[in-house]
Amino acid sequence: MATERLALGRYSIGIGDRFGMEGRAQLRALKMALKEGAEVIPVWNKSNREHTLIGTEPSSARAAADKAVRDEGWRRRYFVDADHVGLKTVDRFLGACDFFTLDVADFIGKSVPDDEIKRFVDSMMPKVGKLRHPDLSGEVTITAPEIHSFARRYLFALHEAGRIYAYVKKQKGQKAFVTEVSVDEALEPQTPAELYLFLAGLAEEGVAVQTVAPKFSGKFLKGIDYVGDVASFLKEFKSDLAVVALAKTSFPLPADLKLSVHSGSDKFSLYPGIHSLVAKSKSGIHLKTAGTTWLEEVTGLATDAKGLTLAKKIYARAYDRLEELRRPYETVVEIEQSNLPKPTAVAGWSSAEFISALSHDRSNPRFNRDLRQLVHIGFRIAAEMGDDFREELMRSRSAIEKNVTDNLFLRHIRPLFLGDA
Repeated sequence: MATERLALGRYSIGIGDRFGMEGRAQLRALKMALKEGAEVIPVWNKSNREHTLIGTEPSSARAAADKAVRDEGWRRRYFVDADHVGLKTVDRFLGACDFFTLDVADFIGKSVPDDEIKRFVDSMMPKVGKLRHPDLSGEVTITAPEIHSFARRYLFALHEAGRIYAYVKKQKGQKAFVTEVSVDEALEPQTPAELYLFLAGLAEEGVAVQTVAPKFSGKFLKGIDYVGDVASFLKEFKSDLAVVALAKTSFPLPADLKLSVHSGSDKFSLYPGIHSLVAKSKSGIHLKTAGTTWLEEVTGLATDAKGLTLAKKIYARAYDRLEELRRPYETVVEIEQSNLPKPTAVAGWSSAEFISALSHDRSNPRFNRDLRQLVHIGFRIAAEMGDDFREELMRSRSAIEKNVTDNLFLRHIRPLFLGDA
């Protein structure tokens, strides 16, 4: 019998590496976490969107991860994620990946036949009533009309998750893998009742989901901190943790099922509260913070004159192609063009001025969240520079690797997984 699942562990982190050169620096941060008592499993993720924009293949992400693990002497588990895939895009990932993020957000709201809705509603009727868990915020009740409304909105997406999972399972054969289901780029957040029913539907579809990435309230924009009310988010997150715990006992789902936060990078204001809730509930957590590494590469480049010239060139070209670069990320970036400095002005900046504008330090009056978001989605520009960019990455190894390691450990791993601000 085929083994369908691999153990992901209680704590895991999605650490994208756009150009496949920062694996060792990332693993050093995870080694530091081990020394302080937290095993955080690395998952290298790169979406079909990013592979297409850069012109790479999943095999290169696998090769870079494997090499980093060998060279750095990492002795724990690690994974390579087919990030945000569907039936149209998954084939290119099958050979290289052992973690599959099934993205069904685009299928929410698509219609299904009435008989399928009736069948789902009938199957869920035994779950009508109050959800009972001490960590649920407020009363959460499942009613027949709510189930019917949920089915009309989500059933097509659930069917799609089932189809993708079945296809991956068939193609992988005896090879085990981790399954995540993502709706984090949906237009509306899921209520606790909807998340409960969504997990119920995944169980009905036979999807052995180990981590689920819901759409949370507030804005998770690329490269900047959470936009929204932190207290409201934590109330919602606490209820979602409770729902996941309930779903694991109510439905045939993996015992290691946990929440995933697709952060868009740098949701620093949320980390202390998430840590506290996860620790108290003894839950697991998966954090995806992929774009941070690319931004630290640009920051590292800008530390000397030659690299600074290249970083300014990346910004100038991104500025001129803002709409093109924004289009693939339109739901997760909010860039006010009027707040972007003109490339002619940036051309005169010192290294300190450029780094101050780019680095995510809200206490610095020069920090520019719009510039940071633009650079975040501007990795395509660097890819188009080819050898010129890669040669600078190699030349600036020391500064870049220190940035990557320190940023990942001090600003992400330590506050989220260790609870140290």
